[in-house]
Amino acid sequence: MSGILYLLPNVLDEELPHEPFFPESVGEAVRSLDGIIAESEKGARRYLRRFLSHEKMVQLPIRILNEHTKPSEFDELIDPIAHGQRWGIVSDAGLPCIADPGAPLVLRAHRFGLRVVAIPGPSSVILALQLSGLNGQRFAFHGYLPRDILALQERLRQLEQISRKEDSTQIWIEAPYRSAKMVQLVLETLQPSTLFCIALSITTERQRIRTQTIGEWKKSSIQIEKEPAIFLIG
Repeated sequence: MSGILYLLPNVLDEELPHEPFFPESVGEAVRSLDGIIAESEKGARRYLRRFLSHEKMVQLPIRILNEHTKPSEFDELIDPIAHGQRWGIVSDAGLPCIADPGAPLVLRAHRFGLRVVAIPGPSSVILALQLSGLNGQRFAFHGYLPRDILALQERLRQLEQISRKEDSTQIWIEAPYRSAKMVQLVLETLQPSTLFCIALSITTERQRIRTQTIGEWKKSSIQIEKEPAIFLIG
């Protein structure tokens, strides 16, 4: 049997059921695994519990891939797949490799000539773009922006200029506990005519998505808790 690395989707909120968001092939893939790679053991167990009995879940090997994983450890992660096993990689939320760990492992798999299979699922970045009403033909995702205030303001102005010059949508994310501060800084920094979309808690009952100009935002309000957010300008 040839080895396979499955890129497994996860829900965007751990309290959500997975059935509305996953194809049946996700469960089939998970039940065929020889092991799983995740950001944490707790997250892996929580994910596996959706598809496996407790007995099978505790027997499945778990390996960790997160921001602390060293490049020298990738060969160790790939080794079982290179020897014919089937492993999956899952993020805490959304899709592996998209604003989450996984890309270096996939690249390593390609260099070994291994088969990589991506199974569709929800991506907060893509869903936010779809729901924003902003340009979906030309867009760029920038992950996290600088933490330093002055550097962040400069980067926001750069993205605004790029958006105007290219007629493109610029997308970024922030840690949930800093979302409210990000909005405040965006409103203080960007031009009144710039379109700004705030997409909060996507796919949950708390989902709120609104796009309007900076000038309009300054005249309105939106309650932002410590919740996942995607930010877009256009």
